[in-house]
Amino acid sequence: VEIRTKVISVSTYILATLYVIADTGGFDLSAAIILAIAVLAVDMGTTAFNSFYDFARGVDVQGITMEPEKVLVHEGVAPASALIVSLVLYAIAVLSGFVLALQTSLWLLPMGFASMVVGFAYNGGPLPISRTPVGELFAGGFLGTVLFLVIVLAHVGSIDASDLVFSLPSTLIIASVLTVNNTCDMDGDRQAGRRTLSILLGRTAGSLVSDLLVVGAFAMVVWRGVLLLRDPQVSQVAAVGGLLLGLVAAFISIALLVLMHRRGFSHETKRPQMVSIIRIVMLYTIAYGGHFVVQAL
Repeated sequence: VEIRTKVISVSTYILATLYVIADTGGFDLSAAIILAIAVLAVDMGTTAFNSFYDFARGVDVQGITMEPEKVLVHEGVAPASALIVSLVLYAIAVLSGFVLALQTSLWLLPMGFASMVVGFAYNGGPLPISRTPVGELFAGGFLGTVLFLVIVLAHVGSIDASDLVFSLPSTLIIASVLTVNNTCDMDGDRQAGRRTLSILLGRTAGSLVSDLLVVGAFAMVVWRGVLLLRDPQVSQVAAVGGLLLGLVAAFISIALLVLMHRRGFSHETKRPQMVSIIRIVMLYTIAYGGHFVVQAL
């Protein structure tokens, strides 16, 4: 299930929870625990489905796939094991989702169902989403905005347009992770018949798209910091600290992007590139989460 990549869904989970506390104070501990189980189960189950289908369809193969986490390729793990793990995790997610919906809002059921369908269809089915130029949009949209809104709905019982706006930076930053992944995987993906956005745009343009997504996410975070400065209900000292946190995180992230370009995007460099982009996600989470903490003080 490539546990290190769960940073992405955990980021959205943390940010949405902090947002709920800061904006509404409607935090529900039991809902938070069940949500954590369901979110991780769907995310890990989706990754296991991806591992199975990437191996079965010849995307992950010896000689091209370098990541040691691809145990079906490098350690001889039976593909059926990945499929079984996926189904068990999705079953846990379904059970958790029903319990949560009965406690909070039945609207969680269609949203959760749609998330699981997209999770499976990302690599499964006759036309996997990952083989198309919209993979980044679906991954960012569901792990960012949809997951953010599900968490708000579970705690508060309703969602509105402002919740959607606050979710958008997460969509951008998560889409950047997928863009880096696909830009590094271009050669193998092309050989497997995929038509990802990076393949359509080319390696250079694909890497620049990732840069723009990161910059866009941090621009929204910094702007959020500026708005906190203008909020009379927020301590000016805390607001300045939050804004500085966002600016420092953005500066370090840009430095990491420069390092990534020097390193290059290929199968050989994929592991260090993914480590770098995950670090950027962590910096983003700390900076954006810090703003919600400042607001809640």
